[in-house]
Amino acid sequence: MNRSPRRSPATSIRISKAAVLLASLAFALPAPSLAAARGGKAATEHTLTPIKHVILIIGENHTFDNLFATYVPPNGQTVWNLLSMGIVTANGTPGPNAALARQWQATDTTVYSSDPTHTQPLAALPALNTADAVAKPRFATVEQAALREPGLSPGDERLLLTGTTGQPADVIDKRFPSQFPNAPIDVTRYIPYDSYWVSPVHRLFQMRQELDCSPAAMTAVNPSGCRADLFPWVELTVGAGSSGAPRPENYNEQTTQEGPAAMAFYNMARGDVPYLAKLAREYALADNYHQAALGGTGANHVMLGYGTLIYYADHRGQPARPPFNQIENPNPAPGTNNWYVQDGYKGGSYTECADPAQPGVAAVDKYLAALPYAAFNHGDCRPGAYYLVNNYEPGYHGNGTPALLGADHFTVPPTRQGNIALLMSRYHVSWKYYGEGWQGGRLRPHLGRFCRICDPFLYSTQIMTNPALRADNAGIHALYADIRSDTLPDVSFVKPDELLDGHPASSKVDLLEGFIRKIIDMVRSRPALWKDTAIMITMDEGGGFWDEGYVQPIDFFGDGTRVPLIVVSRYSRGGRVVHTYYDHVSFDKFVEANWEIGQRISRYSRDNLPDPIASPASPYVPLNAPAIGDLMGMFQFKVHGPHGG
Repeated sequence: MNRSPRRSPATSIRISKAAVLLASLAFALPAPSLAAARGGKAATEHTLTPIKHVILIIGENHTFDNLFATYVPPNGQTVWNLLSMGIVTANGTPGPNAALARQWQATDTTVYSSDPTHTQPLAALPALNTADAVAKPRFATVEQAALREPGLSPGDERLLLTGTTGQPADVIDKRFPSQFPNAPIDVTRYIPYDSYWVSPVHRLFQMRQELDCSPAAMTAVNPSGCRADLFPWVELTVGAGSSGAPRPENYNEQTTQEGPAAMAFYNMARGDVPYLAKLAREYALADNYHQAALGGTGANHVMLGYGTLIYYADHRGQPARPPFNQIENPNPAPGTNNWYVQDGYKGGSYTECADPAQPGVAAVDKYLAALPYAAFNHGDCRPGAYYLVNNYEPGYHGNGTPALLGADHFTVPPTRQGNIALLMSRYHVSWKYYGEGWQGGRLRPHLGRFCRICDPFLYSTQIMTNPALRADNAGIHALYADIRSDTLPDVSFVKPDELLDGHPASSKVDLLEGFIRKIIDMVRSRPALWKDTAIMITMDEGGGFWDEGYVQPIDFFGDGTRVPLIVVSRYSRGGRVVHTYYDHVSFDKFVEANWEIGQRISRYSRDNLPDPIASPASPYVPLNAPAIGDLMGMFQFKVHGPHGG
């Protein structure tokens, strides 16, 4: 692989727009309708490849480097991570190229900047905070945990009783030193792998600043110019947002309750994340797969479902203006350095990206215009449309009744925008969304709640008002039953509950590993199912953790940092590391290609983008940007004839 430093002082490059146009003609026109050729019905027994079932398991909030920082692949394979780049050593200490990870301070006091003026490097990273990490076990006994939490196999339930902080919320975490060197933090040098700890900020305008993408830094191996050198500064200055409130009095480096959590990583070289490491060595790992939206859980699950983000809509599905307090304003409040005027989980989360006069939009537009290629705005960023770029509740309850709207209800109105489930249903490709905690449209009231913002189809009018389609939302027991009876649909989306999803503070990676292990073991125990099933494992987004990998700017909304993708199947064995550029919408492209769907989700969704052609400068950088792959490169099989072999 090309390991040239991404921040080397090379001359910026410009790819010919004519060349980009020629390379992009493949997505300018829709593919012919194969379903129409079959009399309007796409029979799902016909697939391009031997894969007849795909299961996508989506964990929470870890970048590639956060989990795979010191992963060593099998012989003959290369990987881009902190160890291979020389940023850290195998024992977790700073490596010879540790300066590539140096984090800076900056100043932004008037108008939002996506690449604010740097002042000086941080002398040291401050203390970590307990924030809202789990302080004491949620269950009294292993037996109680097993009764209440069905997503683990016997033996793994004990993990629900371990790893708590043993400290109050929102205090300096005594398990760690009072400060750290300005370098990535090997977190399990201080706490066991089986531990709860704090979660960094991961919202759109914050992540733009964290990535710190500048035209002045654009090079052949890093044409985005992203320097990823302001992660702790953003954590310390604004954190998860203001929610419209003034900056608190006596503001200090602990006010946001984060410290430098973004710089932490697990150390696989010392045995951390053992099950995911085992899967990577046995099957296929992607080290160039990305969260599709800069931001959090809701935005990235929506991007997976819709191929773009959704906007605030009226009863006809047309763009409308949300309540004023729900509109993003990342401009710094007067007298502050980067404390946003309006932003937060109970504050602004919509932005009218078509209007450069809206707060924050001009800065992003200026950057996108400086790229050496044309960003993808194929009908997206509609005039007058306010897009949800962070986390709000979906427009429907599980039983199909609309959720409450208004300034005090942080809920997205029902949307009529196209999504992958509607497209699959149109082509008779069966699907289900299996969300742990879902119970017949009612949300499980006790611990281990169903993640409402994770189910992209709860936002959809066409699905939630149609009883037959609404029934394709199901719970974890339905998944287990469908595996045991060999009745899985063609496409399965699988989401653990909040106890097992791996989200820092509220969950742990070993719990997510246990959830994944149970499903893989069940599928592999069914030979008829295992022979034609692919299990894909990823994270919804990087959770705000730092990552060194290349980020391709596609449109106003993303891409974001790398997240892991592991593909487990009979056709992905061998421990290969795939460098093709992917993001979450690549999954949609895989479904469309494998089941020979002749349409796209919509004319403006990212599944219209071409497959990437690797740049001669780096296998990680698409020459024909913006471009994303369709995940076919994660497999090794021969395609025979029009329907595969």
